Amino acid sequence: MRAAVIEAPGKVTVATVPDPTPGPRDVVVDVAACGLCGTDLHILQGEFAPTLPIVPGHEFAGEVVGIGSEVTEVAVGDRVAVDPSLYCHECRYCRIGRGNLCDRWNAIGVSVPGGAAEFAVAPVANCVRLPEHVAVADAALIEPLSCAVRGYDVLNSRMGNEVLIYGSGTMGLMMLELAKRTGAASVDMLDINSDRLATANLLGCSRSAASADELDQPRGWDVVIDATGNQAAIQDGLGRVAKAGTFLQFGVSDYATKAVIEPYKIYNQEITITGSMAVLHSYERAAQLFAAGVLDPKVFISDRLPLEQYPQALEQFRSGQGRKIVVEP
Repeated sequence: MRAAVIEAPGKVTVATVPDPTPGPRDVVVDVAACGLCGTDLHILQGEFAPTLPIVPGHEFAGEVVGIGSEVTEVAVGDRVAVDPSLYCHECRYCRIGRGNLCDRWNAIGVSVPGGAAEFAVAPVANCVRLPEHVAVADAALIEPLSCAVRGYDVLNSRMGNEVLIYGSGTMGLMMLELAKRTGAASVDMLDINSDRLATANLLGCSRSAASADELDQPRGWDVVIDATGNQAAIQDGLGRVAKAGTFLQFGVSDYATKAVIEPYKIYNQEITITGSMAVLHSYERAAQLFAAGVLDPKVFISDRLPLEQYPQALEQFRSGQGRKIVVEP
């Protein structure tokens, strides 16, 4: 079969690789669409993936075309979206229900071959059947949505919050859509990319700007979310949190990224700084929200490219052009 392969830091190709073989509790998925994500760029940089080469792609959906000998939950022909998370179920964090912090955390498309290929293997436990009205080629959006749902689980937001989001790429826009549905009084969006801000305006953000200074809110915001992973944005955002407010680090930074905090201010103003790591008990809920229409795929997916153009798709994503880019094997 054909697959994208990150062979070494900075090197990605599309090559012929062996067809996947399912274990007893696995399924083989004929991939309909696979989304690109910031994590894929980190893997290309030599971060996150424990070893290279690797077939990337942790946001994917498709049709079941093969099942292991012990699989009864799905059948050949079922259309599924795949949660990429792989936990050990044995370490302390798994035992306390925090599998996303698993000491032996793995993921499809990060540590084992992923969905940037014609076919991919996944445990049947990670597969969620799609209702008939959901287009399988759109369902690659479920995985990033599940990360956004996890972010709002961490925030445990109260009604009437004023929210500021840095970054109006795919994840920032998803956080916008969820903020509107979790009782936010206002949701302001920041981005230096005017095209992305235009999409935020289309989706109904309260205000949009290139800088928080343009929004004239000296008291700050109850909730500040970084969806960029960019050091300058993070540092600015930490200074925009209102008294008793919360800063959520949602965007994925490079390992070397640093930010400065003010311990006295955190103490004196009872500011919370927290993070959200991937997916935790949120994939099925994201699938339900997606089926209910929480996202418009026509707005969120800007580009659909053939698998053979995966290197170009990754470069386009790196350049900040478009919103969600998917490859369709």
